[in-house]
Amino acid sequence: MAYIPTVESLDKIYDSSVLAFQGVRYNSLIEQFQTIYGFKPDFIARSPGRVNLIGEHIDYAGFGVFPMAIDRDVLMAVKMTDDDTNIRIANVNPKYPARELDYEGPSTIITIDSTELEWSNYFKCGYKGMLEHASFDKPKGMYILTDGNVPAGSGLSSSAAFVCCSALAVITGNQFKMSKNELVSIAMVAERNVGVNSGGMDQSASVFSEKGFALNVEFVPELKATPVPLPETHPKVAFVIANTLVVADKHVTAPRNYNLRVVETKIGAVTLSKYLGLPQKDTYKDVMDAYFAAKDIPPSEQMDEMLQLVEKAFTNKEGYTRAEMAELIGMDEDAMVKEYMTRFPVQTDLFRLYQRAVHVYGEAKRVIDFRGVCENPPSDASDVPKHLGDLMNESQESCAKLFNCSCPEIDEISKIAREAGAYGARLTGAGWGGCTVFLVAEDNVDSFIKEVKEKYYRKRFPDLSEAQLADAILATKPGSGSAVFKGF
Repeated sequence: MAYIPTVESLDKIYDSSVLAFQGVRYNSLIEQFQTIYGFKPDFIARSPGRVNLIGEHIDYAGFGVFPMAIDRDVLMAVKMTDDDTNIRIANVNPKYPARELDYEGPSTIITIDSTELEWSNYFKCGYKGMLEHASFDKPKGMYILTDGNVPAGSGLSSSAAFVCCSALAVITGNQFKMSKNELVSIAMVAERNVGVNSGGMDQSASVFSEKGFALNVEFVPELKATPVPLPETHPKVAFVIANTLVVADKHVTAPRNYNLRVVETKIGAVTLSKYLGLPQKDTYKDVMDAYFAAKDIPPSEQMDEMLQLVEKAFTNKEGYTRAEMAELIGMDEDAMVKEYMTRFPVQTDLFRLYQRAVHVYGEAKRVIDFRGVCENPPSDASDVPKHLGDLMNESQESCAKLFNCSCPEIDEISKIAREAGAYGARLTGAGWGGCTVFLVAEDNVDSFIKEVKEKYYRKRFPDLSEAQLADAILATKPGSGSAVFKGF
């Protein structure tokens, strides 16, 4: 059983390219902690953000995804005390005011008002989740200073990094014995206290990741995270993450975008299982597993055959009206709406079941192919970047044309990135704005970022400061997951 590592050297956590910066950052955190509280911390808890390299909008269809941790992370310097059970939490960023939080006893633990946009709520999530799990009657008091450099609202999972870090701080300070699996499971549920319905990819990437490895996260039959080494390439490569700075208001757009896609994939799976004469299934992974239950066929070949079956099952390639879709799955229209569209209402003219099915099976196959290149790369290392880049480009094409989750700004910045030398460029996260990820030759990163800044950011956002630009576009390599640092 794997546990969170405790390290005494930053090179166990970070790539050599960022060690000097991180050394300054950690020393500054310790010095500021002493200035605020008058004594040194006992330890520093650390959890990173993540980027999904490939595998978009297939997790809720039951298929695995392929994220990696980035070197942007959340740090918490912590000192424990037996004198009381209070939590004093401050932030190096003056935007976030210091708070003093009260432990409210074993029944409530701590109150979280999810309607209030309050930064300390993310700490409360980890704190409450850990103490509920441990059934601990009297936790120690905590002095905490936080430093996070995962850009908030960027799609790089700053919230999951914060919750995982706070959970890690609580279990370390109170000397709980807890595995990585337990930490991820608790953090997933805990984050829902602030209204985030997490599926587990973000927390898995933050906790399980290893330096130099991506992570294949699977959800069926249970959550499983497998480190996958990124191959040697010629030239060496890095990933560049660029935020389009387009924010889609999920509360406004969900009926036309995310929630609609969930409905289209679920009803599409019901349609396909009915067409194949299988018991009703509402995820495409379940349909595939049921169809190939008695056959020993590699998953990639299964997906190829499923794509052929999709062509036959969905005869209306343009899309189905609500009434046509109800008839397709053999349900009364009102019953179908109540079953699939009441809790999360949707808005559309036609339900594009065919396009969504092709994307899901195609994207799931690309995840397998991407992992295959990583684990069994071509003998010529110069071929690897092109293979991986081609899969990323195909993913973006599918997201844009079949799943319709891209947007003009994502399309534009991806085009600029390819013209600037990126092997692959694609959206990452839900889409409709947010972040993109590019595969770039390591020795070309600086000139690449400069060109993207000039052709995208300077054009669309001329008033951005250098600090804002540094948050908008950044280079990273696969980073390590959560750790406890005691090297001071």
